[in-house]
Amino acid sequence: MRLTPTEEERLRVFAAAELARRNLALGLALNAPEAVAVVCDAMHLAARSGGSYETVAEAGRAALTPEQVMDGVADVAPEIRVEVLLEEGSRLIVLREPFGPASLDGPGAVHYADGDVDLVPERRRITLTVTNASERPVRISSHFPFAETNAKLAFDRDAARGFRLDLPAGDSIRWAPGETRDVRLVVFGGTGGGGEPDA
Repeated sequence: MRLTPTEEERLRVFAAAELARRNLALGLALNAPEAVAVVCDAMHLAARSGGSYETVAEAGRAALTPEQVMDGVADVAPEIRVEVLLEEGSRLIVLREPFGPASLDGPGAVHYADGDVDLVPERRRITLTVTNASERPVRISSHFPFAETNAKLAFDRDAARGFRLDLPAGDSIRWAPGETRDVRLVVFGGTGGGGEPDA
């Protein structure tokens, strides 16, 4: 049986979620990877069943209660981002505080230094104009291959081959229905297209 990388990832999520459900059945609180797997599995299943964006997001929110996870999980996993396949195409679903509010100084708390950090300054960048022709909002995450994004986004896909959004890992950009915006793309590392910064 040949599986795509996406299918392999889906099977890994399912296996982790099954392990987590076994632990729940034994009365054990879930750790962060187990809890995230259960939420992701619930959203994938809702999408596979033909659910809408809202239905899939609600399935994720209802998958677990804060009492079913270990102390500190809300701090380690303050947000879950999952790309699911809906009828209109691939969509990024973001659940904020899926296990309740995080504490400011608990495990996994992030403290930022002053100043900005240049992200891969040596890589080539381009700017493209992108329009959302869908009747629904579209969100694209930072490292998704931009040429392969939702078919309802209208832009020069040939020019975007080998590029991703020029954003920090985990960030995303949202287009409202009918919205047009200029986006900056950066070449993927290892594609042979990078090297010199643009002017």
